Amino acid sequence: MFTAIKYDGSVLQLLDQRRLPEAEIWLKCHDVESVAVAIENMVVRGAPAIADAAAFALAMSASERARLPGTLADDLGVFEAEVERLSMTRPTAVNLFKVLEEFRRTLRVLAPSTLRVQVARLLTELAQRIFDEDLATCYAIGKHGLDLAREAPGVTLRILTHCNTGSLATAGYGTALGVIRSLHACGRLAMVYVDETRPYLQGARLTAYELQAEGIPYQVICDSAAAYLMQCRSVDMVIVGADRIAANGDTANKIGTYGLAVQAHYHGLPFVVAAPLSSFDVAISSGAEIRIEERGADELRLSGGKQVTPLDAPVFNPAFDVTPAALISAIVTERGIVRPPTTEKIAAIFG
Repeated sequence: MFTAIKYDGSVLQLLDQRRLPEAEIWLKCHDVESVAVAIENMVVRGAPAIADAAAFALAMSASERARLPGTLADDLGVFEAEVERLSMTRPTAVNLFKVLEEFRRTLRVLAPSTLRVQVARLLTELAQRIFDEDLATCYAIGKHGLDLAREAPGVTLRILTHCNTGSLATAGYGTALGVIRSLHACGRLAMVYVDETRPYLQGARLTAYELQAEGIPYQVICDSAAAYLMQCRSVDMVIVGADRIAANGDTANKIGTYGLAVQAHYHGLPFVVAAPLSSFDVAISSGAEIRIEERGADELRLSGGKQVTPLDAPVFNPAFDVTPAALISAIVTERGIVRPPTTEKIAAIFG
């Protein structure tokens, strides 16, 4: 298990996920704008990891300003502009917006006369706490996920997963991939089937990279092979992550997740979401209120840098879809399993 985010108090380093698995290259970010561009360009991705990177970006910027005399009053306008810039990077994942609001709340209680050096120290401590809590949350999700194995028939499980939900998408260990890691550690995992996850291939490039590094048995499949695997009774359970979960349990996740849920329902297989409580947006009643990001056309027009469609072919490229709660068997969180996910049970876990 590793981390894809490193912060030394002055420079934020991000493992460039666009270059994996061919090369492990760390991108150095020195300001908020460079972090925002890194998020937009998928250098760093995954809802928790995006939030972690944004937190360190704000702390880094405050630390840079603290090199000169001044107070919070001198920087409030700059801070708001930085928060606004980061909020424009990826619209679907709710974790980012919760972290940005937490930074705002932290500054609201400070006197305008608070020295820059004090502000920088507080924001750095906050960013580190957010990162540490993300890691602890992932371990807790993995632990609670073991209950799924205790209830499932058979000695070992064959899991199908989608996109990347591991150390690359979080502070470390992962959410859905954290559950898979825990199953492997206790001898309850037989195989992980990894959807390639088109068009950005987070499964084929990133999840396979993590599993191979740790010696966890896996096979990469093309997205359209998933239903056939289920039909052949080669899958025991589907486990995926989440970018935003509505109050009623509707879940936004990487495009293709909804299709997997429909297929799992047809074949009578458990469809499980693993996500931290920070991915819940209880302010919205259903998935119909979730804004779905659309990404650039060239992600579909090009493959490996080569044109695979007619030049300038019209493209529809949503990055996420929404799975209705009725298709979800359970949601594994750091506080336990919500099963089945209903408005009442989700409210209770926050109680």
